[in-house]
Amino acid sequence: MLFNSIHFLIFFPIAVLLYFSIKHRHRWILLLIASYYFYMTWNAKYIILLIISTLTTYLCALGIEKYNKDGIKKFFLWLCIILNLSLLFTFKYFNFFSKSIEKFFELFSVQFSSPALNVLLPIGISFYTFQKLSYIADVYREKIRAETHLGIFAVYGSFFPQLVAGPIERAENLLHQFYEKHSFDFKRIFDGLKLMLWGFFKKVVIADRLAIVVAQVYNNVDNYTGLPLILATVFFAFQIYCDFSGYSDIAIGAAQVMGFKLTDNFKRPYFSRSIAEFWRRWHISLSSWFRDYLYIPIGGNRVTIPRWYLNIFIVFLVSGLWHGASWTFVAWGGLHGAYLIFSLMTKTIREKFSNAVGLNKIPKIHMIIQTIVTFILVNAAWIFFRANSLSDAVYVLTHLFSGLSFDISGISLGGIGYDGLFIALASIVLMELVHFSQEHGGMRRFLSERPAWFRWGAAFIIIFAILLFGIFESKQFIYFQF
Repeated sequence: MLFNSIHFLIFFPIAVLLYFSIKHRHRWILLLIASYYFYMTWNAKYIILLIISTLTTYLCALGIEKYNKDGIKKFFLWLCIILNLSLLFTFKYFNFFSKSIEKFFELFSVQFSSPALNVLLPIGISFYTFQKLSYIADVYREKIRAETHLGIFAVYGSFFPQLVAGPIERAENLLHQFYEKHSFDFKRIFDGLKLMLWGFFKKVVIADRLAIVVAQVYNNVDNYTGLPLILATVFFAFQIYCDFSGYSDIAIGAAQVMGFKLTDNFKRPYFSRSIAEFWRRWHISLSSWFRDYLYIPIGGNRVTIPRWYLNIFIVFLVSGLWHGASWTFVAWGGLHGAYLIFSLMTKTIREKFSNAVGLNKIPKIHMIIQTIVTFILVNAAWIFFRANSLSDAVYVLTHLFSGLSFDISGISLGGIGYDGLFIALASIVLMELVHFSQEHGGMRRFLSERPAWFRWGAAFIIIFAILLFGIFESKQFIYFQF
């Protein structure tokens, strides 16, 4: 079930009305049924994977807490990790690695027929797997107690607003909220609905409109050079941001309507002044997951400098692979890792250069330059993320400035026309103005701090813009494929 579908617009109000109509002690049952139904509307048979993951993690956590011997605790920890990652590997990565091995043998003219599984990628499997792994790790570290109520834990592992594309919630933040009684609060509900509206605006007005142009170019890259490739790449940067942050806004807003507080997942990432800052602002729940459950356990920065750089590179390679079973995603992650390592290696040189040319005396200009450079680097990496193959990505990189002119008549706008392009660009400007006015904090805080006339006016303007300019084709969210 897509958020941007009639199905969800019927499902969600019914779920909310039933939630506030029944007694608190029965609400977890409703949430579990609603969440499983939400997931099963995509492919009912894959609910069994979610159930297996839930039961495995639940029982292993109880085992860790029951037995106080390190050997037994580690056994349950690794049993949970291996079983969860085995499901993820089988359904997401088996065919990728199988084909990669076959291609490797072809380099040496060796015939090798790789096996392949005829399975679909279960929607959201990367998200709910990582959420379970963070839970079992926190129980093992004695950071939290193991949840004894199987039903409550099942709801935590399948809560429908954030089930298929996050945020990846830590148990310490979300699990206890299922025990709390949430009353019908009009202001909270209205604020949640406004955040959902903002998410829908970013998705159907900006992301889905830009997607038409991006797909036209990136699915036929050989037909383009120069400016069309540059425009499509920049458009994709805003497409993926509006698509994913739009999903997060809808998820966070939907949860807020029912009284739950989810983690903010984005914080104006394209205002970042460095790659490190970008990753503190982009997909925050995943970035912090890799920091706490991979980067720090393998040594973090508490090692020699060469090993520190290796740790960074490993984390970004794994992050790229997490996003998709393709070498383009691995290259994307590796490129971000290389960016960060290079910035660490050149930090002193860059500071000396800034002092020498006087940039430190004009901090606003320095900030603008850093922001522009970071945005350019992030866009260059997005090429690998969006390209259909490594060869396509290389083509785009090597033809960005070929035959460069300001004539865009050669780019097909895929049916949206120049009026549609203007709408998309105007919407991006509006969005960035809102981001700039936020200064600190997320959209929830920004909306809640405005006066009533502003909040109501903004809500009606967004509704009008969605109805008038939205692309209503129920396009899947990009991160659903991860």
